[in-house]
Amino acid sequence: MSRVSALLMALTVAFCPVPAHAAFINGQNYVPLADWARASSLRCSWLDRGDKIIATNRTTRLMFDVDSRYAEINGVKVALSYPIANAKGTPLIAQFDLDTAVRPLIYPQKASAKRITTICLDPGHGGRDTGNRVSWHYEKIYTLALAAVVRDQLKQAGFNVIMTRTRDTAVELPDRPALANRRGADLFVSLHFNATPTGKNEVEGPQTYCITPVGASSTDAQGEGANFGPTIANRTEQRSLLLAYQVQKSLVRNLAVEDRGVRRARYWVLRDASMPAILVEGGYMTHPVEGRKIFNDAYRRQLAQAIVKGILTYQKLVSTAAPALMNNHPSK
Repeated sequence: MSRVSALLMALTVAFCPVPAHAAFINGQNYVPLADWARASSLRCSWLDRGDKIIATNRTTRLMFDVDSRYAEINGVKVALSYPIANAKGTPLIAQFDLDTAVRPLIYPQKASAKRITTICLDPGHGGRDTGNRVSWHYEKIYTLALAAVVRDQLKQAGFNVIMTRTRDTAVELPDRPALANRRGADLFVSLHFNATPTGKNEVEGPQTYCITPVGASSTDAQGEGANFGPTIANRTEQRSLLLAYQVQKSLVRNLAVEDRGVRRARYWVLRDASMPAILVEGGYMTHPVEGRKIFNDAYRRQLAQAIVKGILTYQKLVSTAAPALMNNHPSK
């Protein structure tokens, strides 16, 4: 064994000690991250003077920040429900997060024979509900324009597509997932664009939401906490997480944009959906560069293509049956 190999092995052992016991922190059962990684055939090490923990094997790379509610799973930011803890030099992770965020993504459910045939697209806002406004640009206009391109690309790939609105009309929030439920959609995708009142030159990038697990607060809670209770959407929350992850990964990699992560929320359009459902914030209208892109037809086509690629990747992971027209009309 070379000196370098010996040193690396020593550092790995030193930085990932095996504690005797787990811990109970703020009402949550925490387990040693090193123990879980070892049991999952992952090698654990620390970086940045103990601020970052990395667990890897040939196919998986996980990165955790101490005191952070975000993990990086194979290069994509994913919100945790509870922060990573550091107990006397030992990194701990909430068992809840292992069960609801980490495992469902690195060990997804087995594919079934159920075919994904129908997707419901929900262009955010409409009518009197303009959504975000930047100068004379209204969010409702661009969500509808994006949805039209996504619809066309999904149809080309062989899917049936339902739209919650096709014109500049107001649609009540509960009516959007209700339409998807009534029409038997297999997936629900709500499309939006973001804005910020401060830091307009700094805040950019897409983020993708899926339903919050029962017993946790949402990533951006806005007054809604862990005692909210179960929703219809929690029946398919692992599939929703996987869909959100694949779409967010596709957006970040295909558009080379800032990764604002997969997040959790109990928005109306998510919590009442009986099928896997996500809400995509395609970027920030208020950012001087990204905003101009959002208002551009060519960029929205690229954005639509990235969303569709994420959906197609998800479809391959969860279903052994492809849409009937997939081979005749490939999505480019």
